[in-house]
Amino acid sequence: MDLVVFIMLLLFLFLLPMIFIFKDKKHGDRLPPGSLGLPVIGHSRGLLKALKADRVDEWFQERIAKHGPIWKSGLFGYPTAVLHGPSANKFIYTCDGNILTNTQPPSISRILGTKNIMELSGHGHKRVRAALVSFLKLEVLKQYVAKVDEEIQHHLQTHWHGKHEAEVQPLIKTLTFNVICSLLFGIERGPKREKLLPLFQDMIEGVLAIPINLPFTQFNRGIVARKRLVPMLVDLIRVKREALEKGDSHKDLITSLISIRDDDSSMTMSDEEIIDNIIVVMVAGYDTTSVLVTFLVRLLANNTFVYSNILKEQEEIANSKSSGEALTWEDLTKMKYTWRVASEIMRIYPPVTLSFRRAKQDIEYGGFIIPEGWQVLLSASMTHMDSDIFQKPTMFDPTRFEKTAPSTPPFSYVAFGAGPRMCPGIELAKMETLAMIHRLVTQFTWELVSKEESFKRIPMPEFDHGLLVRITPIKKNSASYKA
Repeated sequence: MDLVVFIMLLLFLFLLPMIFIFKDKKHGDRLPPGSLGLPVIGHSRGLLKALKADRVDEWFQERIAKHGPIWKSGLFGYPTAVLHGPSANKFIYTCDGNILTNTQPPSISRILGTKNIMELSGHGHKRVRAALVSFLKLEVLKQYVAKVDEEIQHHLQTHWHGKHEAEVQPLIKTLTFNVICSLLFGIERGPKREKLLPLFQDMIEGVLAIPINLPFTQFNRGIVARKRLVPMLVDLIRVKREALEKGDSHKDLITSLISIRDDDSSMTMSDEEIIDNIIVVMVAGYDTTSVLVTFLVRLLANNTFVYSNILKEQEEIANSKSSGEALTWEDLTKMKYTWRVASEIMRIYPPVTLSFRRAKQDIEYGGFIIPEGWQVLLSASMTHMDSDIFQKPTMFDPTRFEKTAPSTPPFSYVAFGAGPRMCPGIELAKMETLAMIHRLVTQFTWELVSKEESFKRIPMPEFDHGLLVRITPIKKNSASYKA
């Protein structure tokens, strides 16, 4: 980087907080309590440190105890108002886009793109969400259970059978990546998939980095990975469009997006929008589902009661099928206990724990002013681990999600977002998770090599040794799939 450019960047990063401080003086003591911390950096390093140590809920609770349900901080280059409580969640997830936009921190928007569904508001968000839901809705996904199951069984035959140990998290990441490539992009097993995987890994690691684009930083690696990925996606869209024009197309998410037309037959989504949303769907699906399944594997190794109940539920389904027969949607609907366990895991360990917005105008909330241009932040852990909402929140208890359990306040459980911001991929995540757990528990038993293996959030949970387990195949099922 040219020295002059580097100096100008540093000056900009130093002056940006000064601009906000000058603008916000007019609000005086109506600003939320707390401090913005150091210029540019603010309290970002402290939050990132808490994320890495899996102490983010404590980091937030300490500040809630000190300041109350609304307070200010400097995070990822911007002054930030942090809100807490179900009413705050409702406000953030349902607020009009003219008041609160979905503008993400620079590290997220630069890497994932500004046209992705997380960034859009109002009509733009509704239009893109409708396009994504057209493929991710339940009626469509039901047709792909057998395809997902085939990917899972091929993966287990290739990477698990014949092995004595397995690093669960990287293997499950590879599996979810392959499922998404096949189902959403129509990219079958081979070199194309192998080229994509390291790029997505670099992008994920850069999305919550401090946004200083200098060589050898995580943020820079994420930016470079996006630049390398975009031409590959442009070519993929071209191939899909040509196939569609010839009437010889494979039904996948990309084909679905380029097929959608408005009433006047014009394209609903531009190529830029398609690219940004392909990236965000891949990043979201790749890491979130793999995190959930990894935590399920750890839980089943440590909790014999939960394991025996899940095994019973899954064996009843397996015993009703012939050898090698694929799973169906009807099979997945019978896995009610398994999904309650998964839901409780996401309460305690939400894969995505931070949600950002940006104030488009001065906002009065909770007796304070959130100035125009400020970030607004909520963390799922703030309500998920609130003892006023979930009794004994640190205790693992899947009965919380039984139909007969006491209902929690709306907008308290936000593992998949809420309201119009509910994740459109929730049914895909559910399908992948249940199918993976079914094949794992009916084909293997396992034990943790280290019961004390810890993990860090960077920003997603990453186990120090990939969650290393010793595996033993269940012989009656070990040959049920032929690659």
